[in-house]
Amino acid sequence: MLIEAARRLPTGHAVGVDLWSGTDQSGNRPEVTLANAAAAGVADRVEVRTADMAALPCADGSFDVVTSALAIHNIPSPEGRYRAVDEAMRVLRPGGQLLVADFWPMARKYAAHIGQGTLRGLGPGYWYGGPWLGITLLHAVKGRYTDGPSSARGDSGLRTGRPSAGGVGSPEVGVD
Repeated sequence: MLIEAARRLPTGHAVGVDLWSGTDQSGNRPEVTLANAAAAGVADRVEVRTADMAALPCADGSFDVVTSALAIHNIPSPEGRYRAVDEAMRVLRPGGQLLVADFWPMARKYAAHIGQGTLRGLGPGYWYGGPWLGITLLHAVKGRYTDGPSSARGDSGLRTGRPSAGGVGSPEVGVD
């Protein structure tokens, strides 16, 4: 996802954050990601950081877009997962977009937690064994007017579609 984000950038750069564990994703190492970025011709627009997505090493309002693909559900506790979503919202600039692809029950919980967003199933190509475990995309926009910790909850309301869909795992990505 990091490399695809970098390919679509007219300016700026894409930042990938991961703990770089090979447990559920073989070859998941920063040097491999950077080599892939070089092979794709976007190395000059890619940065990788080792960090926990529930405690991002980024200033408030650092990014225009934050994405996560099949990563947040790997955090064992609901509190930890919600903290990761809160962190993603924290590092977004006002008006910034959050895009999270995850199993549909999880994506619905993230949207409910932040109190906003649009949920869209990604279709049969993203099912894990059948429609009961499809991938859903959560799209949320950070509110333009913020004041304090509750600002991460945004201002647009929750809209849902039919759950379905899938994808491949990826570190959280910020684009600034």
